[in-house]
Amino acid sequence: MGERIAEIVSGLTGLTDVNGLWREVDRRLARGDAAFVADLGIALARAHGTAVRPAWQYRSVFQRLVRSLALGTGDVAQAVRLVAEVPTGRDLAGRVASLLAAGRPVADLAVVFAGDGAPGGAVEELRACLVHELVLRGVAVAEVPGIAGWATSPHWRDHPLGWLPLELSEVEGEPLLPSYSVTGTGAAVPFGLPAGRSIPPGEPVPPMAEVAAADAVTEAVDNWVDESNGRIEARVFEPATPLAPDSVPSALAALDLECLDGGDVPRVVACPPAHAWQVLFAAASGGGAYSSGHRGARGRLAAWNSLAGLVGTPVGASAGEVGARVGECAWYGFEADTDWFAGVVWSIGLAVLDPDGRRLAVLAATDTD
Repeated sequence: MGERIAEIVSGLTGLTDVNGLWREVDRRLARGDAAFVADLGIALARAHGTAVRPAWQYRSVFQRLVRSLALGTGDVAQAVRLVAEVPTGRDLAGRVASLLAAGRPVADLAVVFAGDGAPGGAVEELRACLVHELVLRGVAVAEVPGIAGWATSPHWRDHPLGWLPLELSEVEGEPLLPSYSVTGTGAAVPFGLPAGRSIPPGEPVPPMAEVAAADAVTEAVDNWVDESNGRIEARVFEPATPLAPDSVPSALAALDLECLDGGDVPRVVACPPAHAWQVLFAAASGGGAYSSGHRGARGRLAAWNSLAGLVGTPVGASAGEVGARVGECAWYGFEADTDWFAGVVWSIGLAVLDPDGRRLAVLAATDTD
């Protein structure tokens, strides 16, 4: 550890203002000294990053230097080294992958896939996440020199992200992705009902028997509960006789759903499955009121897992099989003026009817600050 880095590490928590360190990071990078910035990040993470509640000075400086390394024009290899050598590298990998994919030309990223990476280690996680961050941005990763060999290799297919396709599916459309700068993040918020005419209540509905909902149904929104103030309701019902698509609003009103308790008849709109994927992806990748989400790659997987749970595909189904089933089902968005829904930005109401009318799945989620 160099003398200047040791001085910064030892005096960090005594600072009342970290703007001077931000400026030093910027000056070092402007001079081409990305190695110093990576060394500083590694030293800070080892000294302060594993605390249960790291000091605010550490969080501020470390976030700034990570963004500066990943988004800047310096050596991408130094960002890879940072991920490889900090104690929390696997957690950092998804964040760095998203920044690199958003901020760097694709041609600059081949270095991430050069050399060895320990199976299951931080560098492999960075590579897996970066592949799918690029896919989300429309990059044909199977055709990019320096990336294609790793992306198409069977060796990482046991990685959870290896289940995902290497191109965007029809249901994913054009994902809403964040924009980054060294000082912050901007993101679109697609929650709420899609445009369309509300479907009025239809014919009386048959008796509905509740069955267990798969854990995967809530995967995209679990972070709203685990890390924020959210709540979730996930239910699956089997009607005694086939349920007609235009009877879904009546079915939702008739079911004993906590999210609709005490409200008027819910507003229900037919929606394309692409809307469902977008809101699930936004919740999974961007988080809620206080949760930061899983970024693009892991958020993409969580959204797909929730889709699979909602349409009832069996465990082990391929992404193609899940996508086909998603397209066969009828999808609805719903909302209601109840105390259950927080009524701010983060609210989701989805209902899915299978093509035979024999299975109705419901997912409601809400979060608040």
